[in-house]
Amino acid sequence: MIQDEAFTKELRRVASPIGRQFGRSEMINHQVRKYNHMTVYGIKNCNTVKSALEWLKNNKVEFEFHDYKSKGIAESKLKDWSKQVGWESLVNKRGTTWRQLDEAVQKKVTSEAAAIDLMKDKTSVIKRPLIERDGKVIALGFHEEAYKKVF
Repeated sequence: MIQDEAFTKELRRVASPIGRQFGRSEMINHQVRKYNHMTVYGIKNCNTVKSALEWLKNNKVEFEFHDYKSKGIAESKLKDWSKQVGWESLVNKRGTTWRQLDEAVQKKVTSEAAAIDLMKDKTSVIKRPLIERDGKVIALGFHEEAYKKVF
């Protein structure tokens, strides 16, 4: 019985710092994940988005996906992105959605306000994917070489 008591005391003495260290480590990892929160914005059926998501998964990059076709996108988010990368970069003028717009509608997109109105109404016109980490746009579109540098 005395041996068991001594063993238990020794185990507690050794295990306690390990437990505290593990707990601290987990807390630090949680903080790192919290501050390195990454969101991929796009449309799940888009081939470019599919390629980007596949690349991120294959390279073990953690992210959350936001499908703005089904979830929508806030005007404030569009304004924030526009300030970071410019509204001209956000409007995908090579895509089908843009090409299907009436020429009169296309010609009206000459300012940030007009572009944001269009992107709110037709989310498919937003260039994708757009990747944001901690509120900062870190990638727009999918270019494997650029992804290798960023991630």
